[in-house]
Amino acid sequence: MKKLPFIPTSCLCACLLALLFAFGGVLWAPVCHAAPYTPDDAYLQDRAALDELQRAAFAYIWEDGDPHSGMAYEVVGVWDSPPIAVGGTGFGIAAIVVAVDRGWIGREEALQRLLRICLFLRDKSPRKELHGAFPHWLDPHSGAILSFGKNDDGADIVETSLLMQGLLIARAYFNGPGTEEKLRDIITGLWEDVDWNWFTNNEERGIYWHWSQQKGFSMGLKILGYNECLITYVLAASSPTHPISRAAYDYWTSGKGYKPKDLYGYRVEASLSDAGPLFLTHYSFIGLDPRRLADAFVPGGYFVRNCKQTLSNRAYCLYYAPAKNRYSEQCWGLSASQIKDGYAASSPGKDTGTISPTGALSSMPYTPHYSLQFLHFLRGKLRNRIWGKNGPFDGFSLRDGWYSRSYLAIDQLPIVCMVENYRSGLLWAMLMSDADVRRGLELAGLHEPEFGTGFPEMVVTLVREGKKNLPDACDLRRHPDSGLYQVPYWCVEAGQVQFTISDPEGGIVYKLGQNSVKGRNLLSFPQFMRPDEEILTLTMRTASGEEHSL
Repeated sequence: MKKLPFIPTSCLCACLLALLFAFGGVLWAPVCHAAPYTPDDAYLQDRAALDELQRAAFAYIWEDGDPHSGMAYEVVGVWDSPPIAVGGTGFGIAAIVVAVDRGWIGREEALQRLLRICLFLRDKSPRKELHGAFPHWLDPHSGAILSFGKNDDGADIVETSLLMQGLLIARAYFNGPGTEEKLRDIITGLWEDVDWNWFTNNEERGIYWHWSQQKGFSMGLKILGYNECLITYVLAASSPTHPISRAAYDYWTSGKGYKPKDLYGYRVEASLSDAGPLFLTHYSFIGLDPRRLADAFVPGGYFVRNCKQTLSNRAYCLYYAPAKNRYSEQCWGLSASQIKDGYAASSPGKDTGTISPTGALSSMPYTPHYSLQFLHFLRGKLRNRIWGKNGPFDGFSLRDGWYSRSYLAIDQLPIVCMVENYRSGLLWAMLMSDADVRRGLELAGLHEPEFGTGFPEMVVTLVREGKKNLPDACDLRRHPDSGLYQVPYWCVEAGQVQFTISDPEGGIVYKLGQNSVKGRNLLSFPQFMRPDEEILTLTMRTASGEEHSL
């Protein structure tokens, strides 16, 4: 069996801890060009960059949020009197949890802010007239509905789900007595009041995005996957008071968007025709842990699915987009954001020539090297043009020489959350611990992936040479907080596993062993690479003699 070259390069030159799934057990890629060895503390530059990014983006809600309701504005830097963003506030609530856990703010001051938000939602919003749901926008003073569009004058169940995702994360995190118990009680009341089943319109087949007292379900937009609404269906199935049925959930997976697609060399399970904008891999996964989700349509797991969508988006930018767009290895990522003449959901199939910083930055769990490469590019050559108080502005176009000077809640706040999920998995752990959510996942048929022994989560990056997509080496980036290399691996049985890292001649460079549990494990090891560019191979051997290499 051919072996996949394994390159434990340093943090500034490694390609990525990118993650893939491959059935059949054969993983292969030709040699890639590794940059030279760098000092042992180089990964600390990644840590400093991520600290700055997260804290700046967090200020969007903490310092620049609405002082009356405590919620997040739709936009900062454009309108004089912006509306409150319901879904964006859900991301902001999750970001507050991150801020407490990282020590940026005190637990008590976070609680007071969250209580202000929750009391405003409970007492000022029109939720009781909207079957417990919320509109897209709220007036920051009165709590009244602000119309998002011509017919969007009522409840938006998707925005409601993004809000509830953040609230349930906060309910799980603030698990103490006193004020924390009060907060949990209010969140529970808001959560249990949402009549998710109402939004099926008694059809038991799918969920309608909008409903209003004036126009009912006349907008007629039924939510069909794959898009950003997995969290909507999961929470609708999770409700302890008004859940949807499995028949209603099954509509979500019934369309062409849940079929696999071949995109720029990558086979993406459950995908739109061009995979779509990158926010599809972010919004539902603020709290849903894609590493722990698979189903009949995505047997390779949602983590690998999201990784491949991210890599296909990057591949389009590097190899298929018009050269005049000026994308590069340091500058990629198509998602929804402001563009030169308005707003658009950019994707490989709808390329506006605009880079959305949230696209690559919120993809940090899937492509840490490539995302960090982009971050360092923003903080370096582009900093004077693209970086402001809340971090990188919403969008820019090198082609047009255009740079946004404002921010959007639904772009800036997911950066805080998804970067944290890469660094610690905090928000994933919170939502996945919720008993209601676990019950909803079971009803929906979502379960832990089941893999054979080996490295099923490792993704091979492809390079374009001529008219062919060729596999490149699968590289590692040191984790910015631990300084260790980390490789996920799976075992079908618990027991001792031996690992060796060898050079091209077969000589042993590094050797270690560890006791492994059945299922997913994580191999961690320190910097040891010598100051050369040798291609190394990682091999695991189980107690039964089974051997897998990458």
